[in-house]
Amino acid sequence: MPATAFQRIDVETVEGVVVVTCRDKKIIEISRIKEMALELFQLAEQGNPRILLDFVGVDFMSSAFLSWLINLERRISAKNGKLVLCNVRSEIYEVFAITKLSRLFSICDARERALQVF
Repeated sequence: MPATAFQRIDVETVEGVVVVTCRDKKIIEISRIKEMALELFQLAEQGNPRILLDFVGVDFMSSAFLSWLINLERRISAKNGKLVLCNVRSEIYEVFAITKLSRLFSICDARERALQVF
């Protein structure tokens, strides 16, 4: 899919993995969160999805986005796919750790390492 097809994310394919980067530095507005989630769900509908969500430019993420990520993980798992997160800032990772979501998601510190997980 061309990157122009999406408003909130940029998409590229690397070694057969769909690599998604967020366009927003702060993922906080409900309307933008919903747009981003719907775009991610679109990618998850492809057969056996392998998606790397790269948070390289994200400075802040609201807790509202976490529920959408959980839903995305479930959709991808249901299709025998894999979702990996990378470049999650330590402040954001803390939220994943406190909520124990770090157990649900595969989270890597760098894109190169995350691509090896697939």
